[in-house]
Amino acid sequence: MKDGLYFQLFSIHGLLRYTGMELGRDADTGGQIKYVVELAEALSAHEKVRRVDLFTRLIADKRVSDDYSRPVEEITDKFRIIRIQCGGKRYMRKELLWPHLDEYIDKTIKFIRREGESPDIVHGHYPDAGYVGIKLSDYFGTPFIFTGHSLGRPKKQKLLNDGMSPEEIDKKYCIERRIATEEEIIQRADLIITSTRQEIDKQYDMYENSEKAEYAVIPPGINLEKFYPYYHDLMPESKKEEEAIQAHASVQEELNRFFMSPDKPLILALCRADKRKNISGLIATYGSDKELQAMANLAIFAGLRRNIAEMEENEKDVLTDMLLQMDRYDLYGKMAIPKRHDFTYEVPELYRITGEKKGVFVNVALTEPFGLTLIEASACGLPIVATNDGGPRDIMENCRNGILVDPTDREAIRDAIKKMITDAGWWKSCSTSGIKGVNEHYSWEAHVQKFLHRMEETVKTGRKSGGKAEVPGENPVGDRLTRLDYLLMTDIDNTLVGDEAALKRLMEILEASRENIGFGVATGRTISSTLQVFEKYDLIVPDVIISSVGAEMYYRWESFPDEGWQAHISKWWDRDKIRETLAPVGFLEYQEEENQRPFKISYYMQSEKDRLAYLHDLLTRNRCHYNLIYSDGKYLDILPPRASKGKAIRYLSYKWEIPLEHMMVCGDSGNDEEMFRGNTLGVVTGDHDPALDKLKGKKRIYFSEKEYADGIIDGLNHYKLIERAKAEEVS
Repeated sequence: MKDGLYFQLFSIHGLLRYTGMELGRDADTGGQIKYVVELAEALSAHEKVRRVDLFTRLIADKRVSDDYSRPVEEITDKFRIIRIQCGGKRYMRKELLWPHLDEYIDKTIKFIRREGESPDIVHGHYPDAGYVGIKLSDYFGTPFIFTGHSLGRPKKQKLLNDGMSPEEIDKKYCIERRIATEEEIIQRADLIITSTRQEIDKQYDMYENSEKAEYAVIPPGINLEKFYPYYHDLMPESKKEEEAIQAHASVQEELNRFFMSPDKPLILALCRADKRKNISGLIATYGSDKELQAMANLAIFAGLRRNIAEMEENEKDVLTDMLLQMDRYDLYGKMAIPKRHDFTYEVPELYRITGEKKGVFVNVALTEPFGLTLIEASACGLPIVATNDGGPRDIMENCRNGILVDPTDREAIRDAIKKMITDAGWWKSCSTSGIKGVNEHYSWEAHVQKFLHRMEETVKTGRKSGGKAEVPGENPVGDRLTRLDYLLMTDIDNTLVGDEAALKRLMEILEASRENIGFGVATGRTISSTLQVFEKYDLIVPDVIISSVGAEMYYRWESFPDEGWQAHISKWWDRDKIRETLAPVGFLEYQEEENQRPFKISYYMQSEKDRLAYLHDLLTRNRCHYNLIYSDGKYLDILPPRASKGKAIRYLSYKWEIPLEHMMVCGDSGNDEEMFRGNTLGVVTGDHDPALDKLKGKKRIYFSEKEYADGIIDGLNHYKLIERAKAEEVS
């Protein structure tokens, strides 16, 4: 470690910025957004932390603020929000982001290379960020921490109970992919952080891998400088900020606009417009009791309301029902449902106004994993009435500041609210106890202390899932490739191998230059066949293996595939359709199963006039997308249109930002031809296929008179690649 830990936090799916958070704007902008921003800020303030970068998605969309299109938002000298673009720039709900996460990973790697510093800890928030975190952890050998916030299995069960079919659930929420990812996260994470014990016992316990995980219960904190007791403003020495004074007046004016008797105590609810929040149950409780209406007003802040007709179905249903209930129970003048509120200044003032009026904060959600608004309200001195589920139980145990109720029991909710409003002694006791409990248990300082203690233990212990990306004595793949500026890529058969003495000389040269130049192969062989060659000739560990004519890419060994490349080439690929289209072609012989791969179909075909043209015409007429590669007069490989050895090398250059003009590619046969296109430094060995003679005279293609590995050594000398790499390191 340097002077402190470098954290990379990931919260990909939400509209995320430091000020003016749009919490409740939609289903993806809940309390998790606020939590992760405040966690990053609190972490960065600690002396044991060197830097915190919070990664989210870059969005450039006229429907949302320009703030979300800023690539880097500097918050302090130790805390930044980094926005990485993937899947275009339009805002989309989180369920639509899954196909674009490998693109996000690749661009994050590019960012890390440019910065010249890899993280000490990767912390994913929500399963999409967990997926990203696992892959970055593999690349850079860093511990992976996960905070779920919500989980797919409980959500699926709830939706099934609500009457949705499994097919509908999966179509709308990609729930099966989410659950599968969560299973992998639970198995692979070095530490899972939860807010309550209930999350572990009732939610993570639904997963097959739950017992393989290590958990830490660390409740989130709140900013006590913002959420301070209501009575501080009533003191003569109060020095309230001008923005807070304006926010107080704005909230008061907005509430007064709704109420006939604005001085009554206030029943306050603050949540997203979600059926699980049980807003309808609270309104029905209030609306069916005239005595409660006479005692207090009701204010429900249900997110940021825009045109209801244009909102998501769940939010639309909840907000429409709120308006209908308001009319059904004739609550005009008694109930407020404001459309907007600012979370930086207005929400704390809203709690304090409720405290001044001796009101109560109510959260009767059907399920509540934690309940951040409960501790915010408590810090401001508000007693609470909350659902007897999950987080509220822990909060009540620590703060002793209210009453827990069955959220489906309207009589219990009504009686609890009435007791709070009518019993002044009880109200004061709960108010005082809540303030004390929050300061003791839910400050960010307390959270960060526990958090960092566990992080330091995790860093010392090392990765639970470690080893996948690592070879003894080697840097992790990511650390190595983000520091390399030169790379040698070569075909295997009749290029790398063929002369064992020359091969040994080349391996000695590359081993001696390992700090300056990387080594990889690009071959038509399958990965298993490639590894047999490495074992047979005792070759040095490769940084990269491009196998199956570019259909697959691995780092070091088979256990570390480049899933970004797989995602990239999968577009438009329909393996079954191509096989079905070619099945009637008599001159094609399907190769052995060990030569077939998910992104490669291989045939034997003898070279005869017009056969290739016929195949192109047949595949095109049937609207197949493909890349057809024919070599040595008998091998026909069909790949996705985005796949080939040359395209894989250009992808490597893009992902790791190794310039193409710093990549020397070596080959001898027709299926190597595409590697020589563009700005790479090409070397054609002396034993080459005559089909490559047409490249003679081309810029950046050197025809060596030497054969096999000696031809590669000759190419290294011709381009002075090792000398250039060493000189660049010195400079």
